[in-house]
Amino acid sequence: MSRGAIIDGRYELDPRSRRSGGMGEVWFGYDNRLDRQIAIKFIKLDRFPDGRPDEDLARRFVRESRITARLEHPGVPTVYDCGPYGDDLYMVMQLVRGCPISALLDETQVPIAWAVAIAAQVCSVLAVAHADSLVHRDLKPGNLMLCPDGTVKVLDFGIAAALASTDTTTITGTGEVLGTPSYMAPEQALTGAAGPQSDLYSLGVILDEMLAGDNQFAAPTALATMRNHTDASPRPLRTRRRDVPEGLERLVLGLLAKKPEKRPRSADVVYERLLDFCHELPSFPGYVNLDTPHPVRMYATVVGRMTSPPPDGDRRPAYPMRPARIRHAGGLAQIGRDDIERARKEAEKLKAASRFGQAADVLAELVGLAAGSFGPASSEVVDLRIELAEALFLAGDYRRAAPEFQRLAADVAAVEGPHNNLALRCRLMEANCHAAVGETDLALAQLRRLLDDERRFGADRERILELRCQIGLMEFGSGNRARAKDTLVGLLPDLERMYGSQHADVAEVRAILAGLSDR
Repeated sequence: MSRGAIIDGRYELDPRSRRSGGMGEVWFGYDNRLDRQIAIKFIKLDRFPDGRPDEDLARRFVRESRITARLEHPGVPTVYDCGPYGDDLYMVMQLVRGCPISALLDETQVPIAWAVAIAAQVCSVLAVAHADSLVHRDLKPGNLMLCPDGTVKVLDFGIAAALASTDTTTITGTGEVLGTPSYMAPEQALTGAAGPQSDLYSLGVILDEMLAGDNQFAAPTALATMRNHTDASPRPLRTRRRDVPEGLERLVLGLLAKKPEKRPRSADVVYERLLDFCHELPSFPGYVNLDTPHPVRMYATVVGRMTSPPPDGDRRPAYPMRPARIRHAGGLAQIGRDDIERARKEAEKLKAASRFGQAADVLAELVGLAAGSFGPASSEVVDLRIELAEALFLAGDYRRAAPEFQRLAADVAAVEGPHNNLALRCRLMEANCHAAVGETDLALAQLRRLLDDERRFGADRERILELRCQIGLMEFGSGNRARAKDTLVGLLPDLERMYGSQHADVAEVRAILAGLSDR
């Protein structure tokens, strides 16, 4: 980056501020239009051997930036802007001042209550993110910032997701494991797959390190470190720091379970359990300023005094309803095919600009009205519902997309028969949604039923092979090595017959099986 560069005619970089990171560079600077300080993250845009830029990466980066930008939580820096700059991609963010937890670990022993308070604040962020189908994928001390007011900011949401492959139906690309080996969940180290439980594992490693003063999984090489995560039993905290409460030790060991399903159910559960160990926070001079009242703490004190409403109380919506875009006449929805076509064109423009969430809003409103006019199983409405489900998936809103795909599969199968390609495709996409939010057991059960039906209906060999690959990888990533081995051993000769012994998928399966044989 040139000295004194100005990005997009607006963002002026401080030439003395460059910081290198695991996934790019961070610079500080100024937004000249709004006259405020900012941070800018740069990611190098890869090029193919023929010199062409990886435009798919650029699209994913913009998509994940937009998904991250909708994450509203005081523990996440606000995303202001993103785009391409030469051979780089950039994301403009709120400038956060404080001490990275990585520096904190180098400089001092963290008091137990503060280590717990830091982890609890991270859990509050993860709870919101996971509910919105966002997984961090690279939680580590360098991505957590302790601010002078005592709050914690979680950095780099969405960056790892942008760099990861979005293709969830093939085995290609699984060798590209993204994340930081010292904090990587076993399933992520094995296959690159990451879900909410992967973030909880990484948080467990961080909390263990804050309390004990060292990362017990770290080794001289990345490969040895990842092997420790997959194979080495975690050492109990109280053998390394005797004043750690026994209940906290049990919680950390639960977070460090090798299999995702053995870890706590959610970030909300971990948050509630952590609160038992940080009732009062001691002074933390040099890192947290408790000398004067801080507006954030004043605000939090009042909010913390709110009580939950009675279970059967009169509850009102937390947010006002969005005004309708299509008006109703005389209480009845008035919508015709011209209205549908106009709205679809609007949604197409939004999707072409990677504004998938906004496109989904347009389509969701349209689907309800069109169903009232034409019926939910009409071809016009089914087409709209497909577009809606796909927009939700591309927006990363997997929890809303899954039931849309489920209803579509059932409705299409009822009309066209269970063998219909669209019905089968919707079933696959529903399973992908569950896998994306860490519901691996449910996703695997659905994929196995789908595989049985695909075989029964005579689907082509390539589609069946892809489905078997997906199942084997998911079994492997979930820690079910015996079942993964059975699946992949049976798959390998069929892959060789279909693609030849030198194909990338064949080599990938061989490498996984070799790793399984070593254990």
